[in-house]
Amino acid sequence: MLWLAARDRQQSENTVTTSAPATPLPVPQHPDQVHRLRAIMAALRDPACGCPWDIEQDFASIAPYTIEEAYEVADAITREAWDELPSELGDLLLQVVFHAQMAQEAGMFDFDEVARQVCDKLIARHPHVFGNENRDKSARQQVSDWEAIKAQERAAKAEKGVLDGVALGLPALTRAIKLQNRAARVGFDWPDAGKVLDKLAEETAELVEARDHKTPEDMAEEFGDLLFVMANLARHLDIDPEQALRSANEKFTRRFNMIEAELAKQGQRPQDSTLEQMDALWNAAKAREKA
Repeated sequence: MLWLAARDRQQSENTVTTSAPATPLPVPQHPDQVHRLRAIMAALRDPACGCPWDIEQDFASIAPYTIEEAYEVADAITREAWDELPSELGDLLLQVVFHAQMAQEAGMFDFDEVARQVCDKLIARHPHVFGNENRDKSARQQVSDWEAIKAQERAAKAEKGVLDGVALGLPALTRAIKLQNRAARVGFDWPDAGKVLDKLAEETAELVEARDHKTPEDMAEEFGDLLFVMANLARHLDIDPEQALRSANEKFTRRFNMIEAELAKQGQRPQDSTLEQMDALWNAAKAREKA
């Protein structure tokens, strides 16, 4: 739980003057662990007796930790670290409880309202389970139906634009896919992956042109265009680009670790070696994996 470590560091760096309670707060006890978690969070936010760091937080300061905890859940699943997953899911649940507690204090909503809305949403979006619709359809058709229901929900919220409601805070690659999927639903899309590959070649040439003859800002813009087209290519090839890049990162890490290990056997480090040496070891590691 990295956000707790950050909290501890901040508390040690800042001198906070508080009047300690005469006696410690009682440790919340309840057989319903969600109820207990909510009571603990309320105690941590208590203005008189709570934790100074927790009291100082707001939605904006906590949001980065919420994203971080979601990634740590995904990391545990990727590593199949099933013994770690309950703890990581708990950290993520705490983020929801933290936001709900702050909202309750501000008179906006509470945890029960959060749970009620997601329950209502799940029921409304699954008429083939909780309604009279036929369940005899493919998973792809169910996804299509889900998107149609979400479109109706957006219309009810007066979101008139096709791209309205695609969250700005999403990772850029994920948001690119969502924007492209929305546009594709109204026919703004290439007919096949071949056309996307043609566009990829065009954008690559424009990036080279910007590198050689234009400003750094132009080069950054063209690089962004190239990434956007790569996301579109992934969509047309039915590839999850986030997962593909995570796999590439893992492969790079694994092979570079092999380079370090082989160099260590020779009493060397990467910074003491030439690119040619490391490239040869990289190719050896690559061949070993494919053998």
